[in-house]
Amino acid sequence: MEILLQQIINGLVLGSMYALVALGYTMVYGIINLINFAHGEVLMVGALTSWAIITTAQAAMPGIPGWLLLLVALVISCVVAAALNFTIEKVAYRPLRNSPKLAPLITAIGMSILLQTLAMIIFKPNYKPYPTLLPPVPIQFAGAVITTTQIMILGMTAISLAVLMYLVNYTRLGRAMRATAENPRVAALMGVKPDMVISATFIIGAVLATIAGVMYASNYGTVQHTMGFLPGLKAFTAAVFGGIGNLAGAVVGGILLGLIESIGSGYLGVLTGGVLGSHYSDIFAFIVLIVVLTLRPSGLLGERVADRA
Repeated sequence: MEILLQQIINGLVLGSMYALVALGYTMVYGIINLINFAHGEVLMVGALTSWAIITTAQAAMPGIPGWLLLLVALVISCVVAAALNFTIEKVAYRPLRNSPKLAPLITAIGMSILLQTLAMIIFKPNYKPYPTLLPPVPIQFAGAVITTTQIMILGMTAISLAVLMYLVNYTRLGRAMRATAENPRVAALMGVKPDMVISATFIIGAVLATIAGVMYASNYGTVQHTMGFLPGLKAFTAAVFGGIGNLAGAVVGGILLGLIESIGSGYLGVLTGGVLGSHYSDIFAFIVLIVVLTLRPSGLLGERVADRA
């Protein structure tokens, strides 16, 4: 029972990060029918930017509180990632908006490789230790262990999701996003500016990915130029699992995928005496992807975005 509770905690933490990244995938797909495969690299850029800010600030002002430094680095990283994603949409995707669907897909893959290469050149290819800024003392909970960083991850995820749901459902921008997703040409006739809405969607997705990236780096204690590829791929799996184009589906898919991966790898390690386990955790995400695409291609919560006229 203690093993199960521990794996559930780990799964919720992991699934929370997947959910934040999956929301970026599903929002972009819901509005312009594009799978932005460079989204994982936006996570990587946000994490590396926060690492650079934190290490620089620690060297210049060693007495600054860890929580304050983490908050400042998160805010600045969100701004950098939002500017990057805005530029990517404007330069790489907007000119191809009316092209065959294969063209923007290939461009997204190319942008992913380009961002990885640029990050490798700028930040160097070696793994970098991410500073521990919150108290590392573990907290005992019914036989399981949870850290302050993991509590922060769960709290930040809940706040981010609540703010996003409010924005989409109760603000003018949210109504414009829903109208553009339904039919961009009719929305334009009603006074909505689709280009502005699409840019705002990419900016929001970048902010969510950066929050996930900083939390990912804080939880695992390392950053590197390829760190966004696998979480991005798993977040895409989560978006498909929940129903791509559906915000609630992205959240459900991300959390379920995190739980499946954590519980599966945990019990696999127990059953095999530690021979298998965490090193094979990635297999569960892609088994889920294969099963979902085979049995229910629309995902658990289906597709709520209408077909384009």
